[in-house]
Amino acid sequence: MELTRPEPLMGSPELKLVNPSQYRFEHLVTQMKWRLQEGRGEAVYQIGVEDNGLLVGLAEEEMRASLKTLHRMAEKVGADITVLREREVDYDSDTPRKITEVLVRKVPDNQQFLDLRVAVLGNVDSGKSTLLGVLTQGELDNGRGRARLNLFRHLHEIQSGRTSSISFEILGFNSKGEVVNYSDSRTAEEICESSSKMITFIDLAGHHKYLHTTIFGLTSYCPDCALLLVSANTGIAGTTREHLGLALALKVPFFIVVSKVDLCAKTTVERTVRQLERVLKQPGCHKVPMLVTSEDDAVTAAQQFAQSPNVTPIFTLSSVSGESLDLLKVFLNILPPLTNSKEQEELMQQLTEFQVDEIYTVPEVGTVVGGTLSSGICREGDQLVVGPTDDGCFLELRVCSIQRNRSACRVLRAGQAATLALGDFDRALLRKGMVMVSPEMNPTICSVFEAEIVLLFHATTFRRGFQVTVHVGNVRQTAVVEKIHAKDKLRTGEKAVVRFRFLKHPEYLKVGAKLLFREGVTKGIGHVTDVQAITAEAQANMGF
Repeated sequence: MELTRPEPLMGSPELKLVNPSQYRFEHLVTQMKWRLQEGRGEAVYQIGVEDNGLLVGLAEEEMRASLKTLHRMAEKVGADITVLREREVDYDSDTPRKITEVLVRKVPDNQQFLDLRVAVLGNVDSGKSTLLGVLTQGELDNGRGRARLNLFRHLHEIQSGRTSSISFEILGFNSKGEVVNYSDSRTAEEICESSSKMITFIDLAGHHKYLHTTIFGLTSYCPDCALLLVSANTGIAGTTREHLGLALALKVPFFIVVSKVDLCAKTTVERTVRQLERVLKQPGCHKVPMLVTSEDDAVTAAQQFAQSPNVTPIFTLSSVSGESLDLLKVFLNILPPLTNSKEQEELMQQLTEFQVDEIYTVPEVGTVVGGTLSSGICREGDQLVVGPTDDGCFLELRVCSIQRNRSACRVLRAGQAATLALGDFDRALLRKGMVMVSPEMNPTICSVFEAEIVLLFHATTFRRGFQVTVHVGNVRQTAVVEKIHAKDKLRTGEKAVVRFRFLKHPEYLKVGAKLLFREGVTKGIGHVTDVQAITAEAQANMGF
């Protein structure tokens, strides 16, 4: 059923939810349904606030009656409610008056859970994997890295204590806002079943050596937001500025966590926070830092972060002592989806397009690909085509089964990440950077494309013939600069339209896609402005 926006509720808050008439109650329920649909399953109600934002507050008796009505409304739509915070207001009255903020949460009927993807960035040894270990396992660290051992994927990572690959960790919240993680010896499937909201952490590498992996994680996994971890005792060091720059360049909203506060004096923590605030306020960033020191701050931070991408909450915590860890959990629980339902609806109307980011072979299942559905809907049994191969072709295949967060799922919707089983499809024909699309799409591929770029940093001059590694979504390949329009060369900070040619094989690109390129210290960002589609005859002539 298509819900139309209800008329705004007029009148004082006492009339809003205290003993409403049947007609009024139905109107309120319709409004709640609309708000939940708009917020993709979540809505925050402020009881005791006028429609114009005036903080009036309610007396205790009226507040109780209002909350009772809200409970009835939530029951009617099948939602759960959690009181986030209460505060007293100064109003011309003898009796104390309060405002209550309530979180209403309902998993949409067509989904298993609400999903939020958070990329984890930060310098090497800032404690990224340790923090995720503590959040997802439910046990504090011993100060020597015990919490992160469960997260490592390779032997050399366990030996060095450094992440080199991209790993995914999950943290669930049930409809009452309680944490659901591995602490109760649950499996991933049980966490998914018990949760109404899932936070998927994408643990990226901090070491400069693995920067290409970090960029791939940010461009291809389409995170909703990023968590930038900074160690309190070292401050902004190493790749921190680089990761901050990547988040800004790709327009990924981010919040900051200052870790290891148990290792240093309060003055050192304050110095690190001041240093961060200075960097965030610089002309290149234009962010508004917001230090979170209480639960009240965490609730406000989550609401403001969703409304304005410029607000950057800063948390100070310890993975060893557990100090302020609860504030981060409150923030993650309340943080609403950052894309609205209308955008997702529009993407779902388009033809199916799935980006291939990972390829596995699973015993008794066959070939499995992991990635993100960027548009359309994908169901079990769908016939799709995958490509482009090295010779520029697209091959037919069938989706045998779908899994999201390690539990079976029949339908995948635009914006969701999942793994798709392809049965006995030959794994050797697949590579990262391919797309699986609907056969009706008639996908175009290119070897030559143009992009409007800004050169962020280059030691000398950037000219024709220069080779760079180009990242566009899940595509990562070396390309050569064929032409710089209206200029012979580029210097740091200059803008231009540049023509690139892929060196190895053609790729599937779309006009408007964000682009990031690098080579050593050279870095640049931009967007694709034109693709020179390759026809079947051209492929044969060029030897693709």
